[in-house]
Parts: sequence; structure tokens; C-alpha cells
Amino acid sequence: MLGPLEAWHDGVPVQLGDQQQRFVLVVLLLNANKPVSTARLTEIVWAGRETKPTLVRGYIKRLRDIVQDTGGVGIETTPTGYLLRIGDDQLDTVRFDRLRAEAGRTDDPRRKIELLREAVGLWRGRFLEDIDIDRVGGAEVVLPEESLPDAVGDLAELELDAGDHRSARDRLRPLVRSDPAGQKHAQLLMRALLAGGDGVGALRVFAGTREALAELRMEPGPVLRNLAARAEHGEPPSSLPSRPGGFTGRAAEFATLEAAAKAGRRAVWVSGAPGVGKTGLAIEAAHRLRARFPDGQLLARLNGFTPGVPETTVGDALTELLVELGVPAEQIPATVGRKATLYQTTLWGTRTLVVLDNAASPEQIRPLLPEADGCLAVVTSRRMGDADTGENIRLSPLPPDEAAELFHALTDPSRLRGRAAEVALIVKRCGFLPMPIRVAAALFRRHDRWPLEHLLRLLEENGPWGTDDADGIAAVRVSYQQLGEPQRAMFRLLGGLPGPDVDVVGGAALAGCDVAEARLLLDDLHEVSLLEEAAPERYQMLDPLKEFAAGEPAPRPALVRLLDFYLVTLAAAVGAAYPFDRAQLPASDRSCAVTPDFADAGAGLRWIAAERDNLVAAIRYAARHDLPEHTWRLAVLLWRYFNTTNQFEDWIGTLELAWETVAADPGNDYGQAHVLLRLATAHDRRGQLAEALELAARALPKWRRLGDPRGEAATLCALAIPTMELGKHEQAIAHLEAALAKYEQTEDRRGEAHALSMLGYLNELHGNLDVALGQHAAAARMLREIGHVQGVAHALNNLGSVQENLGLLPEALASYTDAHGHAAQVGDHCVEAYALNNIGNVHRKQGRFPQAVRYHDKAREVAANVPDADLRTQLYLDRGATALARGARRDALTACKAALDLADGSGNRAYQARAHRGVAETLHALGEHTGAATHWTAAETGFDALDLPEAAEVRDERAALDCACAAR
Repeated sequence: MLGPLEAWHDGVPVQLGDQQQRFVLVVLLLNANKPVSTARLTEIVWAGRETKPTLVRGYIKRLRDIVQDTGGVGIETTPTGYLLRIGDDQLDTVRFDRLRAEAGRTDDPRRKIELLREAVGLWRGRFLEDIDIDRVGGAEVVLPEESLPDAVGDLAELELDAGDHRSARDRLRPLVRSDPAGQKHAQLLMRALLAGGDGVGALRVFAGTREALAELRMEPGPVLRNLAARAEHGEPPSSLPSRPGGFTGRAAEFATLEAAAKAGRRAVWVSGAPGVGKTGLAIEAAHRLRARFPDGQLLARLNGFTPGVPETTVGDALTELLVELGVPAEQIPATVGRKATLYQTTLWGTRTLVVLDNAASPEQIRPLLPEADGCLAVVTSRRMGDADTGENIRLSPLPPDEAAELFHALTDPSRLRGRAAEVALIVKRCGFLPMPIRVAAALFRRHDRWPLEHLLRLLEENGPWGTDDADGIAAVRVSYQQLGEPQRAMFRLLGGLPGPDVDVVGGAALAGCDVAEARLLLDDLHEVSLLEEAAPERYQMLDPLKEFAAGEPAPRPALVRLLDFYLVTLAAAVGAAYPFDRAQLPASDRSCAVTPDFADAGAGLRWIAAERDNLVAAIRYAARHDLPEHTWRLAVLLWRYFNTTNQFEDWIGTLELAWETVAADPGNDYGQAHVLLRLATAHDRRGQLAEALELAARALPKWRRLGDPRGEAATLCALAIPTMELGKHEQAIAHLEAALAKYEQTEDRRGEAHALSMLGYLNELHGNLDVALGQHAAAARMLREIGHVQGVAHALNNLGSVQENLGLLPEALASYTDAHGHAAQVGDHCVEAYALNNIGNVHRKQGRFPQAVRYHDKAREVAANVPDADLRTQLYLDRGATALARGARRDALTACKAALDLADGSGNRAYQARAHRGVAETLHALGEHTGAATHWTAAETGFDALDLPEAAEVRDERAALDCACAAR
């Protein structure tokens, strides 16, 4: 029945008679081992037609003659009808269900594959494909066809896990061709194609599924998008360091980790003393489990017990993990909650392993634990986890034989032959801890003429670090004492490092030497296992080693040199990455001999991204150690990077530290003006308009006392934006006109264009469309002349809006399309989303509703992780307008109410009035006139208070109505 109706006996096909007879047989088969009355048979097969009872009896007799010699199959006459008796294994539908159920009960993956292959192999086509279903029961027939895709999907997933991607690929292709919108099977087929190296084929599958989903007004889910990104960009993400060489032992612990992965557990928590090998175990396990987690293996260092370094915040850890997962920095949300949501969404449907190293507490890691099935977190910490943070593994020192095995693996075996007793004493002196054993082995390996007795004697002479040598620190002390003085000095300096790591150039600044010498010193420390190489030419120190190194505090001049390096190099990187900001960067008299040059914007951005954690740590260190000039200058220099990548927590956090330091010096107008200006911008971006206005107002007199027209102009713009959003348009225009004069005075073309564009926006609001058109066109021209691509995108969006309001729809569409191209070129997702949304508005006004909806949906997708309240409000308003225009009134009401909620939250009065108008128009269309009247009044009042021409439009619109909406 799983295909054309066929019967076989002893390998020979059985002829089942004419079509009517086959219908009767199918009805009996569908009710196998249950009686079916003559009347019921007649009703099903000959519905609505008169049939003699003898006709049914004749077909039954012929069917009995056919099955009588088949063994185990027969048609019986019972008091309630005819009963076809047949064994379970003789009917393919029953056998299919039995094989699937048996596969679900076994835990052996190979047996599951065998059973499901047998089950799927029973299908020869569509269920009863040569039978007219209406003649055998019609809608009452339960079609088993939905079970086949499920079984194929289950089988393909098992085959992929077993490494048989070709079988999975071949059985999935027909399913995806027949149902391209089925995301589960598309995902599995993409995985199979990627496993076979066919990234192009995987992208074709993604394109077909995306197109099929678009017809249903749906978007591909995160799993499909992640697979497409993997197909486009190559191997899955992995931030794991290389495997620790010579890893030995820990068999029981590995078995626990492997069992947890196999059982689909969420997390395993590995705890133990410093130097016991927690991180090494986690990284080795992650490498061993790579095949089980093919979608990525990530490492986040949480600095829970790193000396001198604050523990990593949950927000920073989420940002690090999202970047590793391939999320562009500028798309990462501002708040911890939204970061966590994006993190879990990105992991959903993947099989990813996350190592959370050096956790401070369960509270720190709970938001970082993957919720998706198939993902696993391995947490390391000095403290034990809680019951909800995963199965606990408590690491003890290695057993003596495993400790000796590790020492053997890390040294020349020929030097250890017959010396088991001495090796046993050495590893005992190391506390049976992997970290000091590695240090001792590296020291022995480096001195190839040392006998074992010499190493042992040195270990004994150096005695314990504390009251006993439980932490095996004697090996570290011996290794340290064997260093030359320059290496010792570098080692001690690294103990006071403010951040988690240092590159060779930063090491040169710290040590006061040239880069070549620093490279050699760091390499020497790495050679004897006193440093780990986190990335090419970037080093970090394990926590127990850093505690030892910090026993003698690093001299303040060395750390000031490092902060000078960060300050001078950050200024150079910002100047390269954001060339139009150069004139407004704070001046500094600090210098650094090893500051690198940056050839282009990309090089500057890469340096800032690589040093980001060190720069934040440097700001915090400077604030704690009475270095105010470093504190505020570093914070101000970082503002643009944090702004463009939406890292609001650290943006505001570092600037607030900066404010605390500069506020303590009443005479420091220069520092205070810079910090207040950038804090005002941050608060405005977060929709905190009153705070932004107050901060900018405090900054303005300071710039005036300094006689700095550029700073004054930038602050006037920072005042104008929240002033405008709070509805004080005349005051905002005055600020912008004053700013424009200052920019003209300083010949700052970028600033002129920005002020003109904002004035154009306000003139558009007030209906002065010809003036606005000229201002936006002038701004776009200026920005093109100076090559400011991002600014051009902004100006073209604004220009298109005026053209749209003037009815110049083809010109508006061209401007918006150009704006989208420029914004996409520089990765400005905010402007890109506005442009796509605006293109949708033009299509709506031209009556092309499907195209309008498609562009609104694209805008929503691009804006998903842009934390801009005004953008999200505008998108809701325009989606509502398009929904109302095409008759989807409930969708329109939902969108307009969402816009009103956002506008109320941000305090933007123009958006509040527009949202009230949208709700009023939609409620009127729905016939809910009493509820609409309140919103009509609120819209009219809001527009009147802002002196906007839309107030008259609302009055005229209400006056034309003859329902309760017109009541005032």
C-alpha cells in the first residue's frame, strides 16, 4: 500500500483483479482484522449508487480465491460483516509503523539506522497512488504520507551523525524538491551538502527554501541562516586554542563529559584548585568532541579569578560569543537581555560546544548556558557549580602514575630510561598538578645537559610557596630563577597587566624595549610554559602564574608606558578608522616609540577590536590608580567604536568613570567638555532624551570658554536632536542654525552637511518642502565631494522623503535605492533599514502592496538588532499604514499600537502624535468609532503643540467623517 497497490507471495506478484475488486480489497485492508459490513462496503465503494448485495458477495468470493493459498491471509464472514485477517508483517503500513517504533526504543544508533532504512525502503511511491481515495473512504482515510518525511528526516540525521552524508543527501533531495518550504529537511540537506564540501549546492537549497517561505510571508529560521553563512564563509566558528600537548590521564572525567554530550545535557561544570588542569581538560575535551559538535566550538574567558583583571561581565561575554558566532559587531544589541536572546536564537538548531573558562560564579554563567537541544557548555571554575548549572566534575591532582606519564610525554624519553623513582619525586614535588609539571618539563627540556637529579635538587631547594607545596609552585619558582634578568623582568611586569592579554607591541611598551626584543622575551617565556600564546604574537598568563608573578608589584612607570601605548595607538587607530572624526579627537602630549601605523580604516578597526578588552581594562585601571588624563582620553577615543557597534554598556560605563575623574578637577574644562558631549550622544541613542539634553547643556558653556568652535558646533547638534525629539522645534532650529554657522567658520564640510540635513528634516516636518529639498540636496552634494559614504546614505534617505512628500515618487525611489546601496557598503544597518522601509512606502503609494510588504519585512530583518527606538517606531508606523491600505486592519492596529508604546517610552512627541493618528484611522476602518475618537483628539492635540501641518490634516479628516470619530 506504500505506493501502488501490490500483493506478492513467495516472490511472485499476485493479480488482484479489476479496479472495483481492488477498491473492495483496499477497504478491507484499511480495516484489517476488523469486520466491515456489506452495507458499509457498499456505501464506501459505490457511494450514492444502487448496488445489489450479490455484487459485493461476488467480489469477496473472487478475493478469497486469490488469497486462499497465500498462508496466513484470509477473508472471514462474521455476524457483523467481512473480516480480512492478516499478520502484522504481511502489511507494509503496519510493518512501517512497527519498525519506526522499534527504532525509537533502541539506544544503539547503528540499529536505529538499520531499522529506519528498512522502514523507509518499504515506500515505493505515494500511498495507494493508483487508487482513487474517494472510492475507498475519502476523507476518512488516514493517510500515512506525513510519516515518511518524519522517518526520512530522523534517518538522515542519524546518517549525518554517523558520517554517511551521501546517503542522507540522496534521500533528502526528493523531499526538499517536493516541499521546498520544509525547513527541517532543507536544514538536513544543507548539512549533508556541506559535509560533502558542496557549499554552492547548500546555498542553492537555502535560496529555494527562502523563496518558498517568502510566498508564505515567512523568513528562514536561524538554523538555515547559520548554515547559509557557513556555506558562504567556510568552516564553522571555532575560537579554541590548540590542544595542550602531551595530554594524559583523566579517563574518568572524559567519560563523564562524553556521556553528558551523548545524553544531550546542557552543561558540565569542572572545578578544582589552581593549576589542576581545568582549562586543559575542557579544551582537550572540546577538541575530542569536535565531530559531535560540527557547528562550532567556542571559548569565552570569564576572568573569574584572574589577578588584577575584573571578571568579565555577562554583557561582554555575550558580545564575545556572538562575534565568534559570526554576528557582525554592529548588529549586536545594546542590552544584556536582547544579547542573550540573540545568542540563544543563533545557537538554536545548531550543535555547538561552548567552553566558559574561569567562571566567577553560577550567576555569571547562567545566561551563557545554551538552551538549544544539541548544544553543550563546559564550565571551568575554582568553585563548585550549583544544581542547575550542570553535572559537577571535581578535579583532584593527577594520580602519581598519570602525573609521571605526563612528565614523560613532555620530555625526551631517552633521558628518563630507568629513572622512574626520580620522575616520581619530581611530579610529587610539583604537587601532581599539570601546570607545574608542564613548567618543570619545559625547564628540563630546555636544559638538555641537566641530569634529573639536578632538576630535583632545584625543586627541593626552592621549597614551598606557602606553608606547603600543595599548589606545586616550586616548579614555577625554579623555572623563574633559571631565566635571564630581562626575561624575569618581563615576567614580573606581566603579573601587573591590567587586561587579559598583551601583544608583542604592547609588551615592548610595557618593558620599555623595541618590538624585536619584546618578541624574543615573550617567546622565551612561552618556551618554558610561563606564557600561553592566545593568538599569533598575543600572549596571556595562566591565573596561578599571574598570582606568582604579581608577588612583586609591577613598577608604576612600566604600566604608565603601557597606558601611553594604548592611548597613542588608539588615537591613531581611530583616526584611520573614522577619518572624519580626526578634527574632534582630544589632543594629548603623550608619546610612544612603538605605536604602529595603520594603512587604512580596516587596519585601524581590526586593532581596536583586538584590543577592546585591554582598552576597557586600561580605563578601569587608570581610574583606580589616579591617572585621570589616561582615563578620560581613552574613554572619549572609544566612543565612536562603541556607538557604531552598539556596545552601550561599556560606552556609558567607561565615560561615567571618565566623568568621575575629570569632575574631580574643576579647572579641567577640556576633559569635562569632551566627556559630557559623548555621554549626551550615548544617552540620546538609548532614547534617554532628558538626560541627553541636560548633559549637552552642561557641555556647551565649557566649549565656549575654551574658544573651540568645532566642539561648540558638535554640542549644539547634540542639544538640537533631543530638543527636536521632545517637540521643541523652534529651539532645535536655532541650535542647528548656530551650529551651521560654527561649521562654516571652521570649514568643516561634514559638520555643515549634518546641520543642513537636520534643518531639512525639521523644515519637512513643518511643510516647507521646497526649502527642505534644497537643504538635503546640498548636504548630499557636500558629503559626496568629501567622500563620506555613510553621510551620503543619510542625506539621500532624507532627500527621498521630501521627494516622496512632493509626489516625486520615481525620484524618491531612486534616492532611497542609492541610500540603501551606500548604507550597505559601509555596514550601517540603521540607515539601510530606513532606506528599505522607505522603498516599501513608495511601493504602497503606487498601489504595489506585495512589494511594499516585502520591503517592510526586509527592513524589519535588517533592523532586528539595531537598538534605535526612533527607527523601530517608524518601521511600525509604516507597516501599519501598508497593512491598512491593503485591508489587513487588525495587523495595522497591532503595528500602530506598538509604535505608540515605543513613542511613549522614548518621549518623542512627533512620533506619539503620528502613532495616535495611525491608531485612530485603523479603529475607524474597523468601525470602532468611540475608541477612535480619543486617539483622533490626542493626534490633533499633539500636532498642534508641535505646530506641525499634520494638525490641519487631522482636523480636515475628522470633519469629513459622519460617525462618532468626529465628536470632540
